[in-house]
Amino acid sequence: MRSRQQQSERKSRERAGREERIVAAARAVAESEGWDAVTIRRLAKEIEYSQPILYSHFASRDAIVAAVAVEGLKELATVLRDAAGGANGQREPLMDVAMAYFAFAHSRPALYEAMFILPTQLQFAEADTRSELRAGFDAIAAAVSPFCADVEISTETFWAAVHGLAELERSGRIRPGMRDKRIAIVVQAIVDAGGNAPGRG
Repeated sequence: MRSRQQQSERKSRERAGREERIVAAARAVAESEGWDAVTIRRLAKEIEYSQPILYSHFASRDAIVAAVAVEGLKELATVLRDAAGGANGQREPLMDVAMAYFAFAHSRPALYEAMFILPTQLQFAEADTRSELRAGFDAIAAAVSPFCADVEISTETFWAAVHGLAELERSGRIRPGMRDKRIAIVVQAIVDAGGNAPGRG
């Protein structure tokens, strides 16, 4: 007879497996049809669970969006760390991180929306921010830190600039052919600000 601990572990694995299926289905529907198509009813049909089962895992559609966002933020952190790690020159990590960020935003539009556009209850920039949410920031900070005294504000500024450019380009507000030049301007601004920082230069 299985011990209570074994039974509890099995139930935890089964619950985690169901949640993974729900999140995967939400991502698939969103990427193919947009987030408006993602409803509890639709997801229940996609994975052949009853709606009450879905609600037993996620209290609302927004909670599912948040779960998708957390997955995306973990994936983004890995992409950015890999990009920074492959660079050799002083400025290359910043350029490579920015280009990798753009590629991520454009290749996973629905995922990116869940991460940064759609409303969720996820808390960023707080003392108790989840590690998965902090990881992307830390990956950018690692590339920014050689150029600045105040790593936090420089990283926030760099991220905001890259995100803004990526979102404007994704929505067709600016010319995609000028991406490299815009990123180069942002990178140069961070480098120049670092050179003017107290104790530097």
